[in-house]
Amino acid sequence: MARPLRVEYEGAIYHVTVRGNARRAIFLDDRDRQRFLARLADGVDAHDVRLYLFCLMTNHVHLMLETPGASRKLRTQLAAIEEAIDMEIG
Repeated sequence: MARPLRVEYEGAIYHVTVRGNARRAIFLDDRDRQRFLARLADGVDAHDVRLYLFCLMTNHVHLMLETPGASRKLRTQLAAIEEAIDMEIG
């Protein structure tokens, strides 16, 4: 079953999760976590997103972020951040 469409508006705050396929680990060690955080920071800076909280788990990530401008849809912003992160989740 598909999830309901996300309500989008200027200044909205979202809880976003990123999960590994089949519950597989996406971080094998602290080096992987540091690389993820560096790429996440680059993506947030480059794409007009405010990151308030993050939680890195072995097989998933939680993000709490805000989209301060309504000029671009959240999906576009998240896709750009995901591209910047360039995670290698098998």
